[in-house]
Amino acid sequence: MLNALILAAGDGKRMKSSLAKPLHKLAGLAMIDHVIRSVRSVNAHDIAIVASPTLPTIDEAIPTFIQSPPKGTGHAVQCALDWIKTLSGDLLILCGDAPLIQPKTLTHLLEQKKNTQADIAVLAADVQGPNQYGRLVLENGDQVGAIVEAKELSAEDIAQQTLCNSGVFLVSVAKLPDLLDQLDDDNASGEFYLTDIVKLAHGQGLKTTYSLASEREIQGVNGRADLARAERTFQEITREAMLDNGVTLQAPETVFFAHDTEIASDVTIEPNVVFGPGVSIASGSRIKAFSHLEGCKISEHVEVGPFARIRPGTVLSEKSKVGNFVELKNTTLGPKSKVNHLSYCGDTTIGEASNIGAGTITCNYDGARKHQTTIGDECFIGSNTSLVAPVTIGNEAVIAAGSTITNHVDDKALAFARTKQTTLSGKGKVYQDRVKAQKKD
Repeated sequence: MLNALILAAGDGKRMKSSLAKPLHKLAGLAMIDHVIRSVRSVNAHDIAIVASPTLPTIDEAIPTFIQSPPKGTGHAVQCALDWIKTLSGDLLILCGDAPLIQPKTLTHLLEQKKNTQADIAVLAADVQGPNQYGRLVLENGDQVGAIVEAKELSAEDIAQQTLCNSGVFLVSVAKLPDLLDQLDDDNASGEFYLTDIVKLAHGQGLKTTYSLASEREIQGVNGRADLARAERTFQEITREAMLDNGVTLQAPETVFFAHDTEIASDVTIEPNVVFGPGVSIASGSRIKAFSHLEGCKISEHVEVGPFARIRPGTVLSEKSKVGNFVELKNTTLGPKSKVNHLSYCGDTTIGEASNIGAGTITCNYDGARKHQTTIGDECFIGSNTSLVAPVTIGNEAVIAAGSTITNHVDDKALAFARTKQTTLSGKGKVYQDRVKAQKKD
């Protein structure tokens, strides 16, 4: 049985924020939630968190153990020792500020431990150049004799040894309590290092092994610059996955995805498109440049943009079209319907094959409450129309341009609501002459 413990008790001073470090978001999701999602994806049975006193409850279903004051990663795991003793199988130990480790990488770690019948498996990466990762010391092939923290190494050792510790461990639960009990703080930091369990295990004849991750996956976040780098890495990974899955990205480096963006094959994304959380796009659709989408569902063969804003609760049905400078919120646009130019529809249901003219707005908010607008099938809404909700426009109805509609419109009716035009002959010339005279003065 697999279990997981997430270490999230760091004080995060370098974030310079009132928000606890694990709650800072990466691609629209808190870092610690990325880690939780990964361990759930590899079927962790029981999950717990070691937190600082400043970290609020992440999930009521996940037990949380407080580490105060912090005395190192080994001490953090010791804080959950009573819980650990109730478990069986293996315990996966991860860091709440390392959100990029992929589920397939964790799967490889699980397989390595199982295949080698090891007691401890360490996730490592080959990292070139100076860095602050601890180094794995190998003995007898894939046996890990020890992990030495960077603080304990010379600059020369750091430069020469490139097999780095990710901070992720997979440990047999039956062996862990005794190893934790043997930890001490006799080191440069005066802390209890979790990494020391590897040396202790190897010294007792227990089997230790390791599995490799990519360098970009293991990066942790300590400050805002690290968070920005992690965001960049997340986007790189996601863009690569989208391209591999048959999505066309005309300028990949300009497209930004959320943690849960779902895009089918044969979708085209033009440059400078941003996805917030909760977007799914079906095959054959096209998202044009400079559009922003969040919390919406887009069906097959839909066109969006350019410069469109699609907000939460919106559903775009098959072959519908949303044009430039259009904003939709909590709106269902029926099959083959169009909102092409400079319009806002909020809390609106639009039927099939209707055309919403330029400058149309649904006036959904009365200052206290939101109200619904319903537009039927095959309607024609003229340009510069205001539909004051709650209001219903029947099937095949026509609304004249420039109207402000406050009452329901029946099926197949023509409705208009605007003041009568008055034309005064010659008065335009009088006005123009007066303006020209004023300019001369």
